[in-house]
Amino acid sequence: MINEFVKLYPDVTDVRTSFCPYRVCPVGAHVDHQFGMVTGFAIDKGIEVIFSPTDNGVVELQSMNFPGKIQFHVSKVPNKVYDWADYLRGATMALGEKRELNRGIYALICGSLPVGGLSSSAAVILAYLKALCTANDIELSQRELIEVALSAEKDYVGVSVGKLDQSCEVYSKKDHLLFLDTLDDSIELIPKNIKMKDFEVAIFFSGLERSLGSSAFNMRVDELKAAAYAIKAHAGMDYNKFKDTYLRDVPFEVFEQYKDRLPENWRKRATHYYGEMDRVKRGVEAWRAGDIEAFGAISTESGMSSINNYETGSEELKAICEIMYETDGIYGGRFSGAGFKGFCMALIDPSFKEIIEREVTAKYLKMFPQYKGKFAVHFCKSADGCTVK
Repeated sequence: MINEFVKLYPDVTDVRTSFCPYRVCPVGAHVDHQFGMVTGFAIDKGIEVIFSPTDNGVVELQSMNFPGKIQFHVSKVPNKVYDWADYLRGATMALGEKRELNRGIYALICGSLPVGGLSSSAAVILAYLKALCTANDIELSQRELIEVALSAEKDYVGVSVGKLDQSCEVYSKKDHLLFLDTLDDSIELIPKNIKMKDFEVAIFFSGLERSLGSSAFNMRVDELKAAAYAIKAHAGMDYNKFKDTYLRDVPFEVFEQYKDRLPENWRKRATHYYGEMDRVKRGVEAWRAGDIEAFGAISTESGMSSINNYETGSEELKAICEIMYETDGIYGGRFSGAGFKGFCMALIDPSFKEIIEREVTAKYLKMFPQYKGKFAVHFCKSADGCTVK
C-alpha cells in the first residue's frame, strides 16, 4: 500500500502509517448508547491510512475501497456530502473545535475487510484522527480521542452510536478482554486465563453490503429511550428531557414492575438491554475463569436476544448464526454490529478452522447462492488498539 501512495504522491518525503483495528463485541451489544456495560476485542484486521503532512492545510483523501478523490481545507470543512468521506470531514471538524489545526494531510486509506458490522466507520475515523493529530503535533489522551471520534459520528454524520466501537479500538490489548462500563468510562483489561483453551475469532462476511443507516439504527435507540421515559413516568421517577433519558437510570426491579404497561416493541427492546447487562456480568466471570466454552455460549445467548428481542439482523445474518450454532468447533457468537450490515463473528477452536470454513460456506451458499464469490470467511486474533508509525 505504501507503494501505491508513493505513486500518487511521488514528491513527498515524510510518509507515515496509521492503523486502527476493527472490533468485535462478543457480549454487550446495543447497550452502550444506554450507558450499559460492554465487552470487546480489537482484531488484527482493520483500517490503514498511509499519509504525509501538508503545510497548506489541505486534506486530500483517496481510498482503495471507494472511488473518488476528496479535498477540503482543515479550517473550512464543508457540510455533509453523503459519501464515504463524511466521517473524515466530521472528524476534522470535531478535532478543530478542540485544537488548532494548521496542517492537512495527503492520505490513502484501505480497509482489510469489506465494510459492514465491524465498526469500520469508527476505525476509519480513529485512524484518520491519529494521522491528523500527528501532522499537527497534537497529543490527545485516549479518552479525548474517543470523544472526538464519537462527536464526528454522532454530531456530524448523525448516527446515534455509543462508545463501544471507539473504546474497543483505542483501549484494547492483545489477549485481553476489554470490560467497559460506559456509565463512568471505567475499563478493565482482563488477561486471557492460562487455563483457557485456544481460541480465534472467525469473521463470516455474508456478501451483504449496506449502510448503517441512521434510520433503522436510530429507531432502536429511540425505542429504548422511550421505554425508559415511560417507565419513569409510571413509577413516578423524575424523567427530565427525553434526550437525557437512559435505561441505565431505571433499576431492573422497576422495569419488572412496570414492563407490562409498555408497548410490546419497547418492552422487547428493554428486555434485551437488561438481559445483556446480566450476560456481560456472567461473560466476564466466565472469561476470568478461563472457560471459553461458557463465554461462547453467553455470546450465543446475546445473539439470540438481538434477533428475538432487539429484532435486528438481516435474513442472511440470521442464517449464518443458525449455521454457526450447529457447527462443531464454534464456541459461540453473534452477528456483528447493528445487524443491518454483513458480518457475523464467532469464537472458535483453531483446530477446526478448515471444517468450519467448509461447512459454513457450503450451507450458506446453498441458501443464498447469489453471494457466491462475495461470501468469505476470515480468521483473526485479538490485537492492540490503534497506532501510528
